Amino acid sequence: MHIHSDNKRNSSPLISAIELTPLKVPFYEFVLEALQPAGGLGMMIPAEEEWLGGDFVVCRLFAEDGSIGYGEQFVWLPELGVAPEQIIVVIQGGLSQYVLGESPFNIERIRSRMNCNVTRNETAKGLLDMACWDLMGRITGLPACHLMGGCALDAVPIAALIPLMDVETMATLALGFRQTGVRTIRFKLGKSIAEDVKIIRRARELLGDDARIRVDYNQAYSSADAVRAIRAIEPYGIDVAEQPVRVSDFLGMAYVQKNVATPLMAHEGCFSLQDIVTLVELNAVRVISINSERPGGITDALRAIDYAEMRGLGVVIHNQTLGIASAAQLHLAAARHYSLGHDPELFGHIMFEDDLITDPITYENGTARVPSGPGWGIELDEAALGKYATGPTVKIEMK
Repeated sequence: MHIHSDNKRNSSPLISAIELTPLKVPFYEFVLEALQPAGGLGMMIPAEEEWLGGDFVVCRLFAEDGSIGYGEQFVWLPELGVAPEQIIVVIQGGLSQYVLGESPFNIERIRSRMNCNVTRNETAKGLLDMACWDLMGRITGLPACHLMGGCALDAVPIAALIPLMDVETMATLALGFRQTGVRTIRFKLGKSIAEDVKIIRRARELLGDDARIRVDYNQAYSSADAVRAIRAIEPYGIDVAEQPVRVSDFLGMAYVQKNVATPLMAHEGCFSLQDIVTLVELNAVRVISINSERPGGITDALRAIDYAEMRGLGVVIHNQTLGIASAAQLHLAAARHYSLGHDPELFGHIMFEDDLITDPITYENGTARVPSGPGWGIELDEAALGKYATGPTVKIEMK
């Protein structure tokens, strides 16, 4: 593949190679047990695929000076509709030529060329974009958040996730997280309106008035039933109600938002910047969802957060990721802390048996510490990468 470069006048080292590795990391055994009551998924998402762990693609970008930038994408077919191998193919056969031979600091040009030449595929683009931001930090010696506007805080308050189980177990788990310093809890709901009320009423009794509660329906209801379901729990104080209707029903989301006081957030049904704008213009959401694969990379995440702030909307950063993407999202949250309005939720360290980084991120007192080294501030555990890889590493080099 011929790579065109006009970066000779650019003093920064150019990207010389890309390595992509597909992998699967199992859940801890206790997580699998917790997911069983809701069909092995811990939620009401209408999927039949077993959820036993996470599929990922890890990206390494190599610069001419020997610096390496890391990216990571979590992929799950019921939500994203792509597998790790498809991400690798679209990068190998298309996107790589707009990255190789470029300076990672030319991220706007890289994104523009990728968008012009390969439609959609935000997940694959976002993987490369994430690695570019890490590479910029490593070349400059700066933490990535400093390149995004600065680090507003060293430790980010994070939310906890409660899977769909019996009422008392869910409430007790939530109380356990609250006692460790977590101030925001997200509850999976959607089995029935009556059951939703029991869960949230009991949770509020145990947690008290100062805890912040989010709920996630995973598309469980029709728009009419979603209105009834949300209204039924509103007396208990709900910060955000996530994806109450099916992913494609933007008008249904707008109907629900018009008829409830609780801010709605789309997740499974929101993948791109245009999805976000469309949902906002329809008055279908009042909170924007950001993670490592939606709307695709750090560059578009920054755009989305700034757009949300200008529109007076909240932002939730949340995902179940390994160490690379968790670190990336912590840097993003630290840089845009004052724009979010909601605690991020990073739950991969609890769910997965390995995070694939040599020095774990510090989670304590309801916070996650922002790694302080250059870029994401982490190092990839090469032995773990080899252990969990599901296929050979694909290397694409500048010619």
